[in-house]
Amino acid sequence: MNKFALAIYLTLALIAPALSAESALNSDDPVIRILGVAQDAGFPQAGCYEARCSPAWEDRNQQQAATALAIIDPSTKQTILFEATPQLPQQLYELHKRAPVDEYQIKGVFITHAHIGHYTGLMYFGHEAQGAQNVPVFVMPRLRNFLENNGPWSQLVEFNNIQLQTLQADKAHTVGRITVQPFTVPHRDEFSETVGFKISSPSKSAIFIPDIDKWEKWQQSLPELIMDVDYAFLDATFYADGELPNRDMSKVPHPLVTDTMLKLISLNEHHRNKVWFIHFNHTNPLLDPQSSAAQQVRSKGFNISSTGQELPF
Repeated sequence: MNKFALAIYLTLALIAPALSAESALNSDDPVIRILGVAQDAGFPQAGCYEARCSPAWEDRNQQQAATALAIIDPSTKQTILFEATPQLPQQLYELHKRAPVDEYQIKGVFITHAHIGHYTGLMYFGHEAQGAQNVPVFVMPRLRNFLENNGPWSQLVEFNNIQLQTLQADKAHTVGRITVQPFTVPHRDEFSETVGFKISSPSKSAIFIPDIDKWEKWQQSLPELIMDVDYAFLDATFYADGELPNRDMSKVPHPLVTDTMLKLISLNEHHRNKVWFIHFNHTNPLLDPQSSAAQQVRSKGFNISSTGQELPF
C-alpha cells in the first residue's frame, strides 16, 4: 500500500466509527465514547524526556489521557463513566461538548480497581474542586472499604460528593437502559479487587478489561468471551517483548498485544474486528497510528482505540 492510499485508509478508519456514532447520537440509540487510551500515567509520562515523549510535551495535540469510556444514552439523557482518571476534568469537558450537562446527567461512575489511572480522578468531584453532590460511584467491596477508610477519598464520602454503591462479582446492575456486570480478573490487587465489566444496551454488548495479568492466569476463555459480545476493549499496555529494556517481559503483569493477537488469530474476521486495544503505556508504538506495529494490528483485523472515537451501542 503506497503512502497516499495508507493515509486515506487511516483517515477513513478513524472517522467511520465517529460518523456512525453521530448518526446514533441523533437517534435514541446509545453510543460508547472513548475518553482516553493511555496507561494510568498518561502520555507523555512524567519523567520521560526521550525522543518518543518530547514532541508530546511541546504539542498538546499529541498528549493522551488515561483510559476511560463513557456511555451516552440520548433516550434517557444519561451518561455513565467507566474509570475516574487523573485527567477527569478534561474528559468531562469533552463529554459535555457531546452530552451537555444541562441536558444529560451522570448516573454512574464504574471503577475497575485502585490503581492511580482508574480512581484518583474522583478527587475532582470533591470539596476543593467541583463540589458535586451524590455522584453514584460503583465499586467492589474492597475498593469501597479503601475509599471509606483512607483520605482524601473518605472526605468525598463524608461530604456526600460521591455516593458509593457496592458491586458484586457476576451480578448485573442496571442504570437506565444500560446493564453493567463486573467480573474479577487476576491483577495486582494491593488495595482492591480488579474487575472487568460486561456492559449491555438494549441491542449491543461490550467487555472492558483495561488491566489484567497474563490471559493464562484467567480461567475464562477469551475467544469465547469475544464471540459473545459486539465490542471488546482489551488491555494493550505493552505491545511486544523487548519494549522495556532490561526487563523480562514474560513476568510483567500484562498480556502483550502480540500474544493477545496470537491467541485470537483463529477467530474469523468478524470476531477479530470486535477487538479494540486500549490502555497503552508510553513505550507502546500503538500510540502512533501510523507505526509499523499499528499497521500490523490493523492488517490482522483488530482495532486500535483512539480518544474521541464513538461506537454505536
